[in-house]
Amino acid sequence: MDIGEGIKSLRNERGLTQEELADRAELSKGFISQVERNLTSPSISTLEDILTCLGTDLKEFFSANEDRQVVFGQEDYFLKEDEENGASIEWIVPNAQKNDMEPIRLTLKKGGGTSPVGPFEGEAFGYVISGSVTLHYGRETARVGKGETFYVRCDKTHFLTSKTGAQVIWVSAPPGF
Repeated sequence: MDIGEGIKSLRNERGLTQEELADRAELSKGFISQVERNLTSPSISTLEDILTCLGTDLKEFFSANEDRQVVFGQEDYFLKEDEENGASIEWIVPNAQKNDMEPIRLTLKKGGGTSPVGPFEGEAFGYVISGSVTLHYGRETARVGKGETFYVRCDKTHFLTSKTGAQVIWVSAPPGF
């Protein structure tokens, strides 16, 4: 990470000159200039002072500069075959377990299904792309066809089965697969 460039960018976003930032942080203009050009490195304490003057903190500064992938393609997906249940689970957002929700593409073979999950605190949403599924939710069941959706709280055991085969986008929050 280019700390100097990050500080310069924040300073410019805030409409401050090097001299104004230096005054606020009780540093010299020359020191700010050297930091921005990566000619010197500030101590952690000094970096915290500079960032405070720029309206941010260490955590936000460093996380804001992470390259975060927002578009994913076939090469990013991870596939797991569940031969026992006649299903394949495809994680379509890599490392989604660190996010608030986890989308997967679920392909059920004819007569296939998912393993029962729950109960736990959370929610699940599904969209049937093709075929049809039976949603088992506690003691209830519901047929969900192509183009239809389901939404459940995960306070009961739930799972899907399909007599004909199906493809479903399933999103759980928190991640559960």
